[in-house]
Amino acid sequence: MTEIKLNQTLTDLLSTANSLYPGNINVSFGSDKAGYVRHDQAQQVLHDGDITVQVNDVTAPNYTASHEILHLLLLLQGFPQVTFNLTTRDQQLDEQLMAIAMELYDTISHILVVRKQRQHDLIDSQIEDWYLQGVAATIDPEVAGQSDAMMTLRLLTLTDLLVFFEGHLTTEQEQQVVTAYPQAWPAAQKLYEVISQKAVDTPFAMRRAVVKLFKAFDDQMTDWELPVLHANEFVTVQSVLSERQERLEVRQLFDVYHSDLLDKDKHTRAYIGLYKSDRQNAFVLPAPAQKDSDTFFKEIYGKTVKELFQTMDVPYTLR
Repeated sequence: MTEIKLNQTLTDLLSTANSLYPGNINVSFGSDKAGYVRHDQAQQVLHDGDITVQVNDVTAPNYTASHEILHLLLLLQGFPQVTFNLTTRDQQLDEQLMAIAMELYDTISHILVVRKQRQHDLIDSQIEDWYLQGVAATIDPEVAGQSDAMMTLRLLTLTDLLVFFEGHLTTEQEQQVVTAYPQAWPAAQKLYEVISQKAVDTPFAMRRAVVKLFKAFDDQMTDWELPVLHANEFVTVQSVLSERQERLEVRQLFDVYHSDLLDKDKHTRAYIGLYKSDRQNAFVLPAPAQKDSDTFFKEIYGKTVKELFQTMDVPYTLR
């Protein structure tokens, strides 16, 4: 374990996180030094109610640690999370879908994380250079005129790159990316345009951006004739409700319908609650054991949203 002194900004972020978390949060450092930065160089480890932010690579320890702590702060401050409550019956496919969905979700999270890092001068030209080297270490350059199995990863990585640079690369930086990724780069720019149309600065705005990115990603996969994610059905996105919406009956806010996917835990038929407004999965109900569907739907639709979520122990955030 490497002895690294936290800078004042990181110390303050850690103090804020600890003030919101019932256990203890600390940071530890490994000894790897890749010479570039990527977001997989740190992880949160939960043990006996305490969280350790384990920074495995110390190329840029304060940048990498602050990135992970800011992710943690989003959770502690009530920004919406995603969960995976359904299964396709194919574990390998489930894992692929979850990995892509988490990359898209993290890309939206990074809008908030990177903004805060730049405000606190945790990103400078050296970090930017290391970030670009991390991109090059993640995705190979395209072969002219060809699509390959890495196109999806290129799209995810380059969209995240645009978030990191807040859409503004230098001419030299952009030329470097355009030369290496002539097909994926304009596709990533389209996705970034979708998620940057409105400010992402509240839990509600974050949820809206996640849902929009899920759709834009599937649109691009369709254009490339690649398999789509169907995250609107497969991924449960935590609700962000007003007090008025809490009091509405379920029928007023959601459509509940039977899915071809199964409940992940019980491996039984599943019902999905879709928001009427954007058709995004907001909750999953396992099919009732001994109850006809008419009675089941009448009971569900007749509850208030607050009653249903409390009964199911579904977390949500108030606007």
